[in-house]
Amino acid sequence: MNVSLVVAACTIAAVAAVRSTWSPCGVSMLATITPLAERGRGHRYRTTATWFVAGSVLGGASLGAVMALLAGVVGSLGASPSQLASVAVVAGVVTVAADARIFGFRLPAHHRQVNERWLDQFRPWVYGAGFGWQIGTGLATYIKTCAVYLTMVLAALTGSPEVALLVGVLFGLVRGLAVFLGRRITSTAALVDFHRRFTAANRPALVTVIVCEAATTLAVLTVVSPWFGGPAAGLLSIVLVVWAIRHRQITTTRLTADSVTVR
Repeated sequence: MNVSLVVAACTIAAVAAVRSTWSPCGVSMLATITPLAERGRGHRYRTTATWFVAGSVLGGASLGAVMALLAGVVGSLGASPSQLASVAVVAGVVTVAADARIFGFRLPAHHRQVNERWLDQFRPWVYGAGFGWQIGTGLATYIKTCAVYLTMVLAALTGSPEVALLVGVLFGLVRGLAVFLGRRITSTAALVDFHRRFTAANRPALVTVIVCEAATTLAVLTVVSPWFGGPAAGLLSIVLVVWAIRHRQITTTRLTADSVTVR
């Protein structure tokens, strides 16, 4: 088993799960499953949140089952560690380019929200576990980052169905635990303040996930060619710096335009 791919898969799974919290579904979850909202529905927040985490873990296990099948196929091919690492590097580069929108490049995704009508139609354990499962699969709702795809690729490349399944469970667990970020939202003022700070953290979260994708890709690259890792790291760093500067300029321009419009 290629240990570097196992570590990479687990790392990206956790990063992808955290970044996904900024998706429309994640934001909606942090507004609808809170002490304030659950109290208004006559339910207990901790109970609903626990069901949400349980559903999310099950959703992650569902994703893990799919990745386990793919890992079984990869394992049967008998590819060398270098070959597997090469595929991982290519996947990592594509993912970085897509999340950074380099030259406008992006991977296909779908925009689907969970059905919020469940909140009024079903009991807490139903909508808690149901929402959790959908979000925990990583693919059933809005895909916020291409790191989700990279997680699937890396888990499959481990060639171990058991590891792939555990990677899926890890993704689901981290994704589900995000619901507890709203555990202190007990008033309308707290809700507004939380989402203001949460929205402000969106850009740092994006930069963090791209840096993690790039770092993981470079780490795996050393398996393919230790001598090539240094120059590649330098080139990728330059690309990311240029992207960060350009992205900052675009964001500043938009904010200025919005400010002028409001005035």
